[in-house]
Amino acid sequence: MNLRIRISWPAGHTTATLDETPTSKALVGALPISATARTWGEEVYFDTPVSVPLESDARQVVAPGTVAFWTEGDALALPYGPTPISTDDKPRLASPCNLLGALDGDPRILATVRSGDPIRVEVID
Repeated sequence: MNLRIRISWPAGHTTATLDETPTSKALVGALPISATARTWGEEVYFDTPVSVPLESDARQVVAPGTVAFWTEGDALALPYGPTPISTDDKPRLASPCNLLGALDGDPRILATVRSGDPIRVEVID
């Protein structure tokens, strides 16, 4: 069972397909959510009302477009390129994050998100 979500902000939107994991189920159960976007290098992240433990397959270095959940900050992390702590062109998250799935399409659309933008996440039927 794949879950699809829409992420929208003033300059655009994207969709993502989530794998069935404990964290993705908790996130989908909390949707829709509205938050304030923050950026960190080429990553967009924002707070959620979800609090979950780190999963066994959590990773710190991920592919661009990965939908990740930062358990230390209860935040959704959407990297689309290098972050300030990357050692190459791959996104390196602040710490290991739970992997939820991937954005559909080009993750560089996230470059249009500005820190402070309102961002909304909802389930697509």
